[in-house]
Amino acid sequence: MVFNILPQEREVFNLIAKAAKNCNVPAYVVGGYVRDRLLARPTKDIDIVCVGDGIKLANAVAALLSPRPRVAFYSRFGTAMLRHKDMEIEFVGARKESYRSDSRKPEVELGTLEDDQLRRDFTINALAISLNDEDFGNILDPFGGLQHLEEKIIKTPTEPGRTFSDDPLRMMRAIRFSTQLGFKIEDETLRAISKYRNRIHIVSQERITTEIEKILAEPTPSSGFKLLLNTGLLEIIFPEMVALKGVEIREGIGHKDNFYHTLQVVDNLCRTSNDIWLRWAAVLHDIAKPPTKRFNKDEGGWTFHGHETLGAAMVPRIFKKLRLPTNEKMKFVQKMVQLHLRPIALTKEEITDSAVRRLLFDAGEDIDALMLLAQADITSKNDSKVRRYLENYEILRQRIIELEESDRLRNWQPPVSGIDIMNTFGIPPSREVGIIKNAIREAILDGDLKNNFEEAYQFMLEKGTAIGLKTKKILTESTLETN
Repeated sequence: MVFNILPQEREVFNLIAKAAKNCNVPAYVVGGYVRDRLLARPTKDIDIVCVGDGIKLANAVAALLSPRPRVAFYSRFGTAMLRHKDMEIEFVGARKESYRSDSRKPEVELGTLEDDQLRRDFTINALAISLNDEDFGNILDPFGGLQHLEEKIIKTPTEPGRTFSDDPLRMMRAIRFSTQLGFKIEDETLRAISKYRNRIHIVSQERITTEIEKILAEPTPSSGFKLLLNTGLLEIIFPEMVALKGVEIREGIGHKDNFYHTLQVVDNLCRTSNDIWLRWAAVLHDIAKPPTKRFNKDEGGWTFHGHETLGAAMVPRIFKKLRLPTNEKMKFVQKMVQLHLRPIALTKEEITDSAVRRLLFDAGEDIDALMLLAQADITSKNDSKVRRYLENYEILRQRIIELEESDRLRNWQPPVSGIDIMNTFGIPPSREVGIIKNAIREAILDGDLKNNFEEAYQFMLEKGTAIGLKTKKILTESTLETN
């Protein structure tokens, strides 16, 4: 079969073919680029395998390009990379690999194209296109990858136990490709993932988390997480999520399966947001339900009181374990987990201005993200209940817009600062400063004070007098105007 080379590809492929001929090395396009082009998926990364020195070939190609690109090379691995226009082209010499049982880093030696195709993870990634005069453009498919693309199957090119035992990360990649492409993992390959799942322990956490995030970045991550669960991998790499699974029934009363509820929330959110950190918040929003689960018949059965607070407290430990960043991204996820019930609570009761102000104050700049997460959390099978919640969400959204315009509460701080309080009463940082500042904030959020300096300052004077403070320095009119 001849590959349909596009005009924009032909120029660079012809240059690579010319350089390969000059270097006297056969060259081939392999792997993901071939797969994605055959699937009509966008792709910019091109992998070139040559039967010879990949670094030498990369330099020869660079010499034919204008302007000449910089070649980055990694002599330890025999690979080189250059950028041309919007393409990233990587070169490597054909090789065969052997593995030790305690490492996924292979012993490498020079090999043929067939050796190189055999070492690849799946048949759909082992396809190659010849760039050589005698068969330029021909697809070389020794393991049935073309048929598997047609059948939408993920299958290893050799015995799957060997493939996964050699490099256990390939188990995660199989599930990621299945999620990404909508392909089925072939039965023998799937059984091998379950059988060899404990080999995942030799893979670095960073590599595992990268694959999890690639699954989470897809439009329907639930299919990947279900495969991780059913193969036993999830129990090893993310046991806190597996703990959500199951339904306990007591006195005829059961609760929903919080694992599958979480997956539905994640899928719901993926329809409205591509923010990976908000998607992590969806994964973790109910993570503390197992340790907070209690049965109380007087309250209607099962309760999970405080799961949002405990869940937020669990986020740093989980992020650290998964080697996720423990910076403002983690704090955002914590905040979303802590607040995820608040909008839902407001859809179940009469919405007061005070409650909306407090939600705006606590969520700040992240109010829109929080509303998306909370709306995704509506997973009831009762259509009328869902409809009622969604209608109330629209009311709540409108109230948020109106109060934002009138009260300017997003990322708000009380108009009288702690320094103003200390200067006015001549006191150092103390409990009294906190009491007054909190009282001002609460009065504004309750609607008892307007959100301006003059009213807040007068309230401060009254509150300070009430707790026994005497003013030392009254701010002048010019100071008031400045503030």
